[in-house]
Amino acid sequence: MPGQTAPADDHPDRSIASRPTGWDQVRPNRSLTRRLIWLAAGWILLALVVTGIVLTSVFQESALRRLGSTLSDTIDEVVVASTITPEGHVFIGSIRDARTERLLSGKYWMVAEPTAEGDLEIIARSESLAELDLAIDEGLEQRLVRALGQTVSYSAEDGPKGEPLRIAASMKTLPGRTTPVVFFAAIDRSDVDADTRQFATVTWLAMLLLGVGLVTAVFIQVRVGLRPLFDLRRAIADVHNGRANRAEGEYPREIQPLADQVNRLLEHNQETVERQRTHVGNLAHALKTPLAVMLAEAGTQEGQLPDIVRRQAQVMRDQVEHHLRRARAAARASHGLGERTPVGDVLDELAVMIERVFEEKGVEIDWRAPDELAFRGERQDLQEIFGNLIENAGKWSRRRVRVSAGPAMPGQMIAVVEDDGPGIPEDQRDTALKRGTRMDEDTPGTGLGLSIVDELVRAYGGRVTLGASDLGGLKVVLELPSVDT
Repeated sequence: MPGQTAPADDHPDRSIASRPTGWDQVRPNRSLTRRLIWLAAGWILLALVVTGIVLTSVFQESALRRLGSTLSDTIDEVVVASTITPEGHVFIGSIRDARTERLLSGKYWMVAEPTAEGDLEIIARSESLAELDLAIDEGLEQRLVRALGQTVSYSAEDGPKGEPLRIAASMKTLPGRTTPVVFFAAIDRSDVDADTRQFATVTWLAMLLLGVGLVTAVFIQVRVGLRPLFDLRRAIADVHNGRANRAEGEYPREIQPLADQVNRLLEHNQETVERQRTHVGNLAHALKTPLAVMLAEAGTQEGQLPDIVRRQAQVMRDQVEHHLRRARAAARASHGLGERTPVGDVLDELAVMIERVFEEKGVEIDWRAPDELAFRGERQDLQEIFGNLIENAGKWSRRRVRVSAGPAMPGQMIAVVEDDGPGIPEDQRDTALKRGTRMDEDTPGTGLGLSIVDELVRAYGGRVTLGASDLGGLKVVLELPSVDT
């Protein structure tokens, strides 16, 4: 008996796939929202990275300049304490900086003089160096010569106790001595490095939080800014799914012209379809009436000529019906907007009617379809599609006809009509869809049922497939457009 809900294992041929969700339905490169968000996020990321690098570098350079100022003071103090002996040697007097007198204290000074070989010979050092030497940067002497009297700074990673150092050097000419003297001062920069790392950590954490906040703000801004477009998309989807006849709603000045154009296009499309329907109806009326007269007149006459007229008139009427049906279906299918036909209602009506037609045979029609399933097209076309198939199945079945329908993917449904009759051999199934083909000349009919179904389904962009049913007879699988719920 007819029903609305089927057990999960009762209709293995339904195998109606669940709708894809998430990223399966969306192509990110085609999304305006994603494009705007990714573009803004890219610029924000670039700006924050550059800002973080600049801030960290500025902080480090500032800290190193402070160390350089301290080292310059130490060099000046050593220069002031320097005297030249009668023999021309450099003598370093007392230095007031007690830290340079404490062993491995982290603050050092050193005095050197250039040799004939182009090297620097150490002639004095602070007590804190413990007879060790400070690292001399490669090419330092040439740089000092070019910057005579000025301070040159560089960093070293191998201090007397393995600590990182900031070193300043200056080449000066002392009174009473013709050969210049190079003065070095160094200080442990571990605290500066630690402060720089801490500043960098805080800065990058702040940049990260700022970036997240800015990207979130951009996302909200884009969603809010593009909301009228989303509303217009939903309004058009409502029209497409038959829930509305036009795109309703209030839109900003930039979007309202687009909505107006869409509505004008819908109205023009509807007017075009109505004109096509009117022309088709007029043509049908104009042709059917003369053909009916010819058949009526020929039917009252006997002889070879009336027989020829009757046969050819019947052929002409069949051709007219065939092409007019295709024209009406093509016009309705090309329109397609706003049309929504519940599948369950149509199947229920047809099942009751066809069971009465085959009441003496005892045919039972068992149909299944979700309540929300709807065909995107006109009710008349769906009735003709299912009516032909179910009537054909009832004609050939022994007692049982089974119909199932359900969603396959967004915008598409699958329907299956089966019977327990003799079926159609595999090598004859393609032929069965051809117009006027009859598989059994002893069974009443015109042979147009499957052909009509195939023409209507193709007009809606669908497909008809014939196969073998597990009931023993023919299985017809339909792919049709559906309304998204």
